[in-house]
Amino acid sequence: MIGFALLLFPLLLLGFALLMGRVEEPLNQVSPEREIENFLEGANREELEHFVREGTESALSRFRHRLRFGRRRRMANRPAVRKAS
Repeated sequence: MIGFALLLFPLLLLGFALLMGRVEEPLNQVSPEREIENFLEGANREELEHFVREGTESALSRFRHRLRFGRRRRMANRPAVRKAS
């Protein structure tokens, strides 16, 4: 009986480790801490209210969209730099 327990314990431990790896993987992919920190520092009032109502993913997607839109607008308003020939 003890021999059976000695053989079974490592297999159960390995199974538990594999299971916990599968549980942890989606949690790591939700949102990195740094991205959430940036969101909370730079979000406007409407985005924060959306964060409270809808949750992290939806609010972060709106925040990313606003950042992309602002970056495109700045690039369009930048004067063209000409090289001297």
